[in-house]
Amino acid sequence: MAGRPATRLRRLLRSLLTVHPARTLVLAFALVILAGAALLALPPAAERGGGTGWVTALFTSTSAVCVTGLVTVDTGTYWSGFGEGVILLLIQVGGFGIMTMASLLALLVSGRLRLRMQLTAQAETKSLDIGAVRRVLLGVAGSTLVVEAGVGAILALRFHFGYGEDADDATYLGFFHAVSAFNNAGFGLRADNLVPYARDPWVTLPVAGAVILGGLGFPVLLELVRHRRRRRTTGKRNWSLHTKLTLLTSVLLLAVGTVLTCLLEWTNPGTLRPFDWDEKVLNGFFHSAVSRTAGFNALDIGALRPSTLLATCMLMFVGGGSAGTAGGIKVTTFAVLAVAMLAEVRGEPAAEVMGRRLGPSVLRQAVTVALLGVGLVVVATLALLTVSGMPLAAVLFEIVSAFGTVGLSTGITPDLPTSGQFILIALMFVGRLGPVTLVSALALRERRRRYQLPEERPVIG
Repeated sequence: MAGRPATRLRRLLRSLLTVHPARTLVLAFALVILAGAALLALPPAAERGGGTGWVTALFTSTSAVCVTGLVTVDTGTYWSGFGEGVILLLIQVGGFGIMTMASLLALLVSGRLRLRMQLTAQAETKSLDIGAVRRVLLGVAGSTLVVEAGVGAILALRFHFGYGEDADDATYLGFFHAVSAFNNAGFGLRADNLVPYARDPWVTLPVAGAVILGGLGFPVLLELVRHRRRRRTTGKRNWSLHTKLTLLTSVLLLAVGTVLTCLLEWTNPGTLRPFDWDEKVLNGFFHSAVSRTAGFNALDIGALRPSTLLATCMLMFVGGGSAGTAGGIKVTTFAVLAVAMLAEVRGEPAAEVMGRRLGPSVLRQAVTVALLGVGLVVVATLALLTVSGMPLAAVLFEIVSAFGTVGLSTGITPDLPTSGQFILIALMFVGRLGPVTLVSALALRERRRRYQLPEERPVIG
């Protein structure tokens, strides 16, 4: 009899631990956010001391872990060195992936990964081969270290020699912005973000480069590195369809965003008009790069024309590459939908791209992600309009920025009521984990249908 409570307790703990990896990811992100909020609420985290309100701490922690960049207080002036360090740690942990970090720690300690942790890491890194998880994790760590160290060094040197910052401050500024850029967080240490450096390509281009690399997704980065080595020996370039779609769509969106920003803002006195033509192109490119994934801004977002805000919303909604630090519905989802639409218009029996046929499950997943994203944005926009009473354009921009974990803002976030800030918190959380991941985590069980119903086609259109 005495052993029954202990047995029941062990069964309960086993049932709690034996969960779908997606549920573990949701729980892990939530716990890290709460832990970060608790640290930011401590008196030493604020520059003025005395502690921080729970809502402000929770909002900042969520924005950092979800690598968004939306803030209710100015990062550089409100938070102390301890608070900024906590934010930087949360950005790194959130960008790297909670389960990826846990798997790496287990790998470093024990030298091998258990099967359950491999499955969890597979869900985070989107690796198709469980046996390759170790290589993926080491590649993720290596690419993160290389990019952040390289970009941080360039920025530190520029801040020191170009702007007169002493060595310690320049190093801190450089590596803070490098970590924030590669993880697509968009946290800056100035109230006006990167606006003072809008004319300086030695600041904007390294930041944009880190943002683009982080937004491509770790599988793409690792495949590029691996195939570069293979090409040296064999002379062949055999990229996967995922990598091809990600690179091609990213380049197209980057070019379209640059052209649209330049065309729409070329004569706007609040943004591009004061610049020379080459500086206009530079800032159009930078705005296009950060709009799909990171919240840095070298232009005053509040001064953008409504047409530019709408174009930016479209870029933010699409986002960046899968299994990376970007949000949105992802470029591969956008590409698959475009291919499927083109195939339907042409009357083709299947969606084909780059010599490959897309399976029905891929098309269903793309439609599900896109429609869930649209639904979340619409519902959240209605809710925020109701509780805030602010203009539709500003509210929609803020909502899409939160869902896409971008972090660009027209400046209304600090003025939102507490209920409005909680709406953004929930949206950032969902946007980081992905609609499909969150839904699968909340599902009680997986169902398999052992029969098929008769087929019938309703009238479409």
